[in-house]
Parts: sequence; C-alpha cells; structure tokens
Amino acid sequence: MALPQNLIPMPRSKFLRVKCIDCGNEQIVFSNPAIQVRCLVCGATLVEPTGGKGTVKAKVLEVLE
Repeated sequence: MALPQNLIPMPRSKFLRVKCIDCGNEQIVFSNPAIQVRCLVCGATLVEPTGGKGTVKAKVLEVLE
C-alpha cells in the first residue's frame, strides 16, 4: 500500500529579502505579516498586512526557503 506523498502540506508563506526603495537598506521580512513592517533605517513601509499574503512595497531581492 503506497502512502500519499503530501501528508503535511508545505507552507505558503516565505521569508523575503527586500531592499527599501527610499534608502536602499536590505532586510528580511515575512511574506504574511500580521502588522505593518517598516524599514529599520528610514521607517518606510516595506510590507503591509492584508489578512493573508502581504502587499510588498519594496524590491524583492530573494525568496528564502
């Protein structure tokens, strides 16, 4: 008897390395934030929560797994 391959589904959320458009600072953020994520240097909004996947307002450099 073969077992199904996807007993535990992979998460849809990921960590993202983003670059702030205003100051160029790079930081790692969560793709599904519960609160607004701001740049640690200049305070610009990087990701806004939407109840699920967040709205990214910065340049995505890399998707981390």
